[in-house]
Amino acid sequence: MDGSHTIPAVLTRADAEPKLPRLGGMARPDGVVIVSERFWAFAGLDGTVRTGDMPTPNRFLQHIPLLRGLVRLGASLSPLFRRSGVARPRERYLLLLAVLAPLGLVLVPESARTPIGILLTLGLLGWMLRGRTLNLHGAEHRAIGASEARKLAATWAGEVRPSRFAPRCGTNFAALAAPVTIFAERLWPFAPALYTPLAVTLVALSLTMELWLAIQDSSRSLARGLLLPGMGLQRLTTREPRLDETRVALTALASVLERELI
Repeated sequence: MDGSHTIPAVLTRADAEPKLPRLGGMARPDGVVIVSERFWAFAGLDGTVRTGDMPTPNRFLQHIPLLRGLVRLGASLSPLFRRSGVARPRERYLLLLAVLAPLGLVLVPESARTPIGILLTLGLLGWMLRGRTLNLHGAEHRAIGASEARKLAATWAGEVRPSRFAPRCGTNFAALAAPVTIFAERLWPFAPALYTPLAVTLVALSLTMELWLAIQDSSRSLARGLLLPGMGLQRLTTREPRLDETRVALTALASVLERELI
């Protein structure tokens, strides 16, 4: 983007497009990331904008059930873990530690695993939702909702305020993953081993992603009903954003769409 004066022009052009790419995103304490299948952009509260390309998934793996979900999940996290991404090196190490932490629980007495797991989860959530993340999370949803409703320019001007709640939010995915993980642990058919926590986690994530994709492609109210717990949780993981916070998310979104519409 050449400057904030170009953003409304990009948004107005996008509003007139008959079809726009499906967008996702994530909120950070200092800004918002918006991604399409091909590009990502991060807009910071300090006015900076960083951009990059999304990884190209292996086409063969994209057609294999279970594996395709892990591939897509890994791609969605690439703006965080790549060297040129939005997370600082120390933060990437902390995120990796959080991912690997469940493996260490196998060394803990069984009676202590649940409380330690809960403490680790709460600590990770507290760290991820620090600062202005909750407000920017709502701004991210509002910007993507404006894109889907073709009300980007009006949202930038503050004339409309699309919902801060979103059916494709990662909170909904997490709400689905929790019961799937519990069932996977209960039904795991092999004897416990050092690799078991990692294996169960990967299987649970794969199954959740398959369920997640099926819900996204379904118009049935029963399938959509599975998202209700996650939609309720968004009342805790989002806050009503101010217009300037919404504009941060729209800046990232405009940067992605500008590249998509070239």
